[in-house]
Amino acid sequence: MRFVPGQIITRRYLRGPWLMWAQAMRVIRDDAAGLLLWQPVGGDFARLVDADGHRTAHEVSPDEMRAPVLSTGAWRYSDVLILMPPGVAHSVWWFFEDGAFHRWYVNLESPYVRRGDAVETTDHVLDIVATPQRSWMWKDEDEFAGRIGHPLYFDADEAPQIRAEGERLITSIEAAEFPFDDTYTGFRPEPDWPVPRFPEAV
Repeated sequence: MRFVPGQIITRRYLRGPWLMWAQAMRVIRDDAAGLLLWQPVGGDFARLVDADGHRTAHEVSPDEMRAPVLSTGAWRYSDVLILMPPGVAHSVWWFFEDGAFHRWYVNLESPYVRRGDAVETTDHVLDIVATPQRSWMWKDEDEFAGRIGHPLYFDADEAPQIRAEGERLITSIEAAEFPFDDTYTGFRPEPDWPVPRFPEAV
């Protein structure tokens, strides 16, 4: 069943038995092109951290965290529009600062699964950042390399497939193909939209 425009849902990243990341997001559209979601600065956000409150999955895998807890707070810095095309191993993010489009972000991840009022996926660690001029760079390459072979992540056969997905998207970035054309770069939220909040359970 598709979500309804305006509906607030939770976007989650899982890693084995751990909930790693969650965002409360407003549905903009949900159709054959994909699930388009919006989160402004101030929207509910959570991520797994270890007991010291600082180390996240970027620094240490969840099985190596000391007494990990889900830390809930507010999304900061940039408003974000996220497109999750169906059945593909990535999402595309549009970041906006002070209402103006600032950059694209390609998050390599498993195809999403719907769970009630939520969507769930698993992050593939490696990402791409692209400017409005369509210059680009890989992000988290060292972390990606360090996770190869870890039982909670991906093995030596899966890692090249993840990178190949990114390389395919880099070709689209350089060619200014959708979604790296002008689609959604002028997106503006309705001024009366309330900030999205989590339901009682993340």
